[in-house]
Amino acid sequence: MSLPHRTGGRAGRAPSLTGLADERASGALLCDAGTVYLRDGQVVHAESPVAPGIEVLLTTGGRLTADSWREAVGRTGAVGRFLVDSGRLSDAELEICHLGALFDAAYFALGHGSGPRGFQRGAAHWLGPVRPVGAVAVERETRRRGKLLDALWPYPQVDTEPVVLRRPDGRAPAVTPRQRAVLALADGVRTPARIARELGRPAFHTLIDIRRLAAAGHVATPRPTRPEHPGRPGPPAGSA
Repeated sequence: MSLPHRTGGRAGRAPSLTGLADERASGALLCDAGTVYLRDGQVVHAESPVAPGIEVLLTTGGRLTADSWREAVGRTGAVGRFLVDSGRLSDAELEICHLGALFDAAYFALGHGSGPRGFQRGAAHWLGPVRPVGAVAVERETRRRGKLLDALWPYPQVDTEPVVLRRPDGRAPAVTPRQRAVLALADGVRTPARIARELGRPAFHTLIDIRRLAAAGHVATPRPTRPEHPGRPGPPAGSA
């Protein structure tokens, strides 16, 4: 579900996240692949079209019904606070889901080939305050996730292309139940982002599954149209 942003001020030049934190700035850092929201220099939320939003994680995951979510959105004020005050979620449940969605979207907004392109001062997210996170911690986690994916299977093209099954040759290791759910949706049309949304799982966790599946030979690794990293060889023969 996509909701309008509450904005104030005009979009300016694109400072860094840590620079905005040093200023104790409040607003929305607009990136190529998402938006990071700050309040008094701390990160309060993030969203990306690549990552399922908190509403998807709560409803598709079964914690809230779609009707409960629509009722919360229709109320005046912060959506998160209403969900807790009305007894639909506990503070801990909201905080855990919010942090998962925040770090998931921040990875795509700040890393993964994306970057800042402007800052909208005074913008606030419709979810309302839940738990702020330091900008340094968000950037550190973004870097950690990128390194983890690269260590699993250093071919980032599998993160964005439709997931294509490979014919098993009898040597590929067995898959986990989580991976089996991903493979069930791998039809050569669905991208990792779409699979994550349909499963109601964070997109980064889905990328971990897909990179592991690619490394094990269960899904194909498409060849890049141009080298992702100079000097790095393409995927092994037969991967695509």
